Amino acid sequence: MAALWTPFSYVGEYAITATNLRRRWAKLHAGDREPWPTDAKVVAAWVLFHRGEFEKAAQAGLQAGSAGFTVANKATCMYANYLEPSEKSRRELFLQVAQRGAEQAAADPTHANAFYWQAYALARYSQGISVAKALAQGLGGKVKTALETAIALQPEHADAHVALGAFHAEVIDKVGTLIGNMTYGAKKSTSLALFARALALTPQSQLALMEYANALVMLEGDTRMDEATALYERATQIPPQDAAERLDVDMAIAELAD
Repeated sequence: MAALWTPFSYVGEYAITATNLRRRWAKLHAGDREPWPTDAKVVAAWVLFHRGEFEKAAQAGLQAGSAGFTVANKATCMYANYLEPSEKSRRELFLQVAQRGAEQAAADPTHANAFYWQAYALARYSQGISVAKALAQGLGGKVKTALETAIALQPEHADAHVALGAFHAEVIDKVGTLIGNMTYGAKKSTSLALFARALALTPQSQLALMEYANALVMLEGDTRMDEATALYERATQIPPQDAAERLDVDMAIAELAD
């Protein structure tokens, strides 16, 4: 784990405790459908995560053993994606998560989030080295298979629908419709259907709105730019429930400013 993680700027603003987390769990985890943990150490790690203490959450999750891998993986991915300034460190963190996710999936092939975080980490790593290069290395197939497995295991996993919809859009954007379909099974219609399902499941998800906006532009170009901008604006208007959602809102605000 990288040393001296950049701290989340708003630690203390999200007063989440083990007691109120239980009441809020279903809403906070509407996107990933993670079951309520039975281990008190894992609950404590999730409290740290939702408060924005990502490094402590990752450490606590790992210390709890395999039961804490999901919170460790989510904390690491949120930190790497939004807060880590070094591209090299970011890629290293994503590879760590991908490895842990693979180990977790091998140990428990019924755990949807083991596959999801493996796929998420590999997808973000791929963006870091370039999607085209990642596809050439065969990472695209691993991402697609892991996400499809996560959805098969948990059909209401909205975040996996978002990630798989983004995968289809990015592949088409990078290699074109024909090659994307023939080589990687990527389809525009599938991407749009996945996003429609994700937003039906979690209409208040800032992440789903932003990724859908990105996909519209990748799939259909500037003709959808106004709609994409409106989706980003909508994301900024949804009050964040925890630190992770605050990072999504801040990203949406920053993208609109650019």
